[in-house]
Amino acid sequence: MQEIDIQSHSTSWLFYVKAAFVISLAAMAVGITFMPASLVVQGYFALSSLFLVSSTITMVKTLRDEHESHRLLNKISEAKTQKIINEFSE
Repeated sequence: MQEIDIQSHSTSWLFYVKAAFVISLAAMAVGITFMPASLVVQGYFALSSLFLVSSTITMVKTLRDEHESHRLLNKISEAKTQKIINEFSE
C-alpha cells in the first residue's frame, strides 16, 4: 500500500498569503512615499525594498524546489527498496 502525499492549501490560506503580501507591499510603499526625507533617500529605500521582495521570492522558490527534489529522491529510493523486498519475498 502506498500513501498518496498531496499537500494542498485551503483557499482561505491562499487568500491570507496573497492579501498579506499585497498589504505589506502597499504599507511599505506608503511609508516610503510619505517619509520625511529627500527624494534620493526615498529612492534608495524603494529600490532596497524591491530587492528584498525579489530576493525573498527567489529564496522561497529555491527552498521549495530543493524540498521537492528531496521528496522525489526519497520516493525513488523507497520504490527501489520495495521492489527488492518484493523480489526476495516471492
